[in-house]
Amino acid sequence: MDNCNELRNFARMKETKWCENVILADADYVDKVAFDLIVNFERMIGRQIPKADMAQWLECVAMDGGLRPQPSDISPQTSIQVVLLHKQQQMENFNPGIFAELDGKAFTGPIGEFLISCVKVEDLTTMDDLFVDSMQVIANAAEVKRLIVVPNAEQIYDKVRKGLQHADDEKRITVLTMQPMQGGNFRQEILGYSLMAALGIRSEEINCK
Repeated sequence: MDNCNELRNFARMKETKWCENVILADADYVDKVAFDLIVNFERMIGRQIPKADMAQWLECVAMDGGLRPQPSDISPQTSIQVVLLHKQQQMENFNPGIFAELDGKAFTGPIGEFLISCVKVEDLTTMDDLFVDSMQVIANAAEVKRLIVVPNAEQIYDKVRKGLQHADDEKRITVLTMQPMQGGNFRQEILGYSLMAALGIRSEEINCK
C-alpha cells in the first residue's frame, strides 16, 4: 500500500492521501478488551473461545460506521483505510495479530477492500496524544467522508469528544466505546458487539445462561 511509509512518520500525516472511509483504532486497547471478553465469556458459557478474527472484526466495525455489503458486480469497490496505533508487538488475542505482518496488507470482503497500516507509538509521544492528533488530522482531511474511531474511551473519551466537536457535520463520524458515553458531534456504537462477533460468541449462547 502506497501510504504505509507515510503513516510511519507522523510528521507527514497531513500529506497522506486518505480514502473516503477510515478506521482509526488503539490496537493495544482493543486487544485488552478482547482478552477481557474471552476470560469472562469462557467462564460464562463453558467453552474455549478462539482468538478474534481480524478480518471479521474490521468488517463489523465498518458496518457499525454505516458501510454495507456491496453487490459483487459493483466497481470500483469501496476502499476502507485501517490505521492501527500500537506500542505492543502484536495483538495477542487476534488472528492475525502480529503488526509487522499486518502492516501494508489488504483484504477484500463483502464490504470492500480493507487497507491496513500499523503505526508504532514511539517514545517521543504517548498513545493518547498520537491518537487524538491522528484523529483530528484524519477528520479534517477533505477527502475523508466517513471516520470510525476506536479509542481507549476509559482514558481519553473527553479528549476525543472535544477533538471532534468542530468536525464537518457532513462527515459521518462514529465512535466505538464499551458503554454509552456523553454525546458529541458523532454517532456512537458499542465496541463489544463487533468483538463478540469476531470471537464467535453467539447471542443464543448468552441468552440460555
